[in-house]
Amino acid sequence: MKVVTRIITLAIGVCLILSLSACGKTQTKSKNSTEQAQTAVSDALVVYFSATGTTKGAAEKIAAIINADLYEIVPAEPYSEEDLNYNDDESRTSIEMNDPKARPEIGGKAISLEEYSVVYLGYPIWHGDAPRIMSTFVENHDFNGITVIPFCTSGGSGLGESGSHLAKQAGSGSWLAGERFGGSVTEKELQSWIDGLQR
Repeated sequence: MKVVTRIITLAIGVCLILSLSACGKTQTKSKNSTEQAQTAVSDALVVYFSATGTTKGAAEKIAAIINADLYEIVPAEPYSEEDLNYNDDESRTSIEMNDPKARPEIGGKAISLEEYSVVYLGYPIWHGDAPRIMSTFVENHDFNGITVIPFCTSGGSGLGESGSHLAKQAGSGSWLAGERFGGSVTEKELQSWIDGLQR
């Protein structure tokens, strides 16, 4: 009888060990899957230049809507309020925009576009075009295999030919027509625009 009891106890112990081992494996697998999902990198990137914060606001909303990475183009020499005086022909922005060859230097951390298939490119409209620092950016990056979607912010000026100018300067990528937004653009308006792009 003692032998039978020992065998039953041993069998129960083995079953418990096997059950715990199986649970541990399931938990580990679930944990690993969660970690992989959390560390997955988005294949969309929102790149923007914003001198006053208006374009930054739109860019952050777009990035949140599509769960994209965000990259700010930071000028090596920041723009002061006087620099942004469009009514002054001697202001920095006026001088840059009157010179098609001007290429303001980019400061901050560099970025590679290799892991992205879609890039939203945002900027304000200066003197009817994209700021020259945008030309600096597109001429120094390879957009092969990337869909580029320009967007701009302005109080009244439209996107104009700014997107096509940047596409020509980049010389690579598949560029969409793009869109212009006001400074108070809502997430709902941006979502509607984005949904229209995906049709």
